[in-house]
Amino acid sequence: MAKDGVLVRCPVCRHEQAYAPPAFPCVCGRPVVPPVRHGPAVPLTHRTGADAWVTVRCAACGRTADWPRPELGCACGTVLRVAVEPHEADEGAVVGEGVEQDEAAVTDEAAAVTEDHKSADDDAGHPSLTPSHIPLPRTAPTPRPAFRPLPVRSAGDAVTTAALYLRWLGYEDVREAGPDEERPPSGTRLAALGVLAQVEPAVRETSLRDVECAWLTAMAHSVTCVCFALCDFTPAARDRADELDVALFRIDLSGTPEPLNGAADELAATGA
Repeated sequence: MAKDGVLVRCPVCRHEQAYAPPAFPCVCGRPVVPPVRHGPAVPLTHRTGADAWVTVRCAACGRTADWPRPELGCACGTVLRVAVEPHEADEGAVVGEGVEQDEAAVTDEAAAVTEDHKSADDDAGHPSLTPSHIPLPRTAPTPRPAFRPLPVRSAGDAVTTAALYLRWLGYEDVREAGPDEERPPSGTRLAALGVLAQVEPAVRETSLRDVECAWLTAMAHSVTCVCFALCDFTPAARDRADELDVALFRIDLSGTPEPLNGAADELAATGA
């Protein structure tokens, strides 16, 4: 398990797995990691703008900033909100309030999600007529809050922006491809449940080969392919992306990904 990781148990299926929160860059240049703690995880049935973020203090410079609240996807299909430890007593109203509310809601939320899972199997002779993949009105997603950009000052900032944007779109557990996974010809590859993203943080145009390699890898795993570039894409790469339905985004220096084709427009509008 990673140094700052914890064990998280799903209250729905009781499966336990290790989780290490992602690091985010403080304006001082040091990495900031949300201080997750051992404790009950809460099934996430809906998101609001208020509880999607958590305030974390940088240990190096003391600055506080809002970062995405840690979440983890379970194999049973439940999305879990991971408990966060407040740094100081005076931050309890900012960081601790959401944690206390989460702990109080564990039993009720877990029971509600478990009931949804069981409803289709209560009577083997009378299967449920409600498809499990269509959310009930109680669990329908709420409108996403506006994306919060971070200024891009380095290649690492561009990769962080792409990861934050994927999380904003609704993809969980965004991570960088590990050493045992297929490496891209250039740039950085990010992965999450249902998506593979190619990020080119260098000041050069992303080539046709880069787009095709990312698409082939995504197709091998039956996931959506997305490409981010700090500079731009070659005309050939753009044309091929349109043919393959690959979403292209250009990251400007303010940290805002700009959709460059129809697939990207659709993804930005609908999310994951």
